[in-house]
Amino acid sequence: MSLPSERARNIAHVLIEALPYIQRFRGKTMVIKYGGNAMVDPALQQGFARDLILMKLVGINPVVVHGGGPQIGRLLQRLGKVSEFVQGMRVTDSETMDVVEMVLGGLVNKEIVHLINRQGGSAVGLTGKDGDLIRARKLILHRDAPELLAPEIIDLGHVGEVESIDVGVVNMLIKGDFIPVIAPIGVGRDGFSYNINADLVAGKVAEVLTAEKLLLLTNTAGILDTDGSLFSELDVARIAQLIEQGVIHGGMLPKVRCAVDAVQSGVASAHILDGRVEHALLLDLFTDEGVGTLIRRR
Repeated sequence: MSLPSERARNIAHVLIEALPYIQRFRGKTMVIKYGGNAMVDPALQQGFARDLILMKLVGINPVVVHGGGPQIGRLLQRLGKVSEFVQGMRVTDSETMDVVEMVLGGLVNKEIVHLINRQGGSAVGLTGKDGDLIRARKLILHRDAPELLAPEIIDLGHVGEVESIDVGVVNMLIKGDFIPVIAPIGVGRDGFSYNINADLVAGKVAEVLTAEKLLLLTNTAGILDTDGSLFSELDVARIAQLIEQGVIHGGMLPKVRCAVDAVQSGVASAHILDGRVEHALLLDLFTDEGVGTLIRRR
């Protein structure tokens, strides 16, 4: 009888390493923010879809919340409309909101659903307007400056924040063995549609579902120190220190704050993952080393 090859032994080792994690996470819900390079690179797209399908097959319930800023920007450019940003947020008038709904709720959402279904999964697309999933309110942005007698209120138009989440339709899909794919568009009590940051929506959905994990795919390795080295694990108190010291800053701040809010509201842990790494989800969930930065309450 021939001995197994080195490759076969490695595969067996990987499966045995994954076993306790599969047992631990079976029946748990994971909320995943999908964006960045993972969303535009064809190889990473297919890897992401297969990761979700494998998670579902071993008894984990993935829920996807996606962005789509670059796709919105490209269509606005084709329409001859200039994108304007304030503090990293797109100023969204009524015409731009129509484009946002068309791109996020139509084009991007359906592409992700099709990608998952083509790989053998069963996904259903939603916007926050379906089943009254995301109740939004207009985001009020203030600008403070020494020359101002009072803070200036900046009107971003149809940019919103989450007022409440009703996950009834999401739970129905999970029980039906589907993978929900959510576009971050909400509706306000005023009847208007609002564009909401996808990280914030993912965090709030994770909170309401009391998810086991919130997984934020980014275009960085995770949270880095001043020397560029990765923090593999942080608690909320240490994160507060790093923010105060200016180590965590810029575009990473909203993601970290979203993760902190989630773990302080009952989510077991949050993870900021490098979406440029193929199969980042599986590596983080089912290996001893994991990837990216894990955030815990304490």
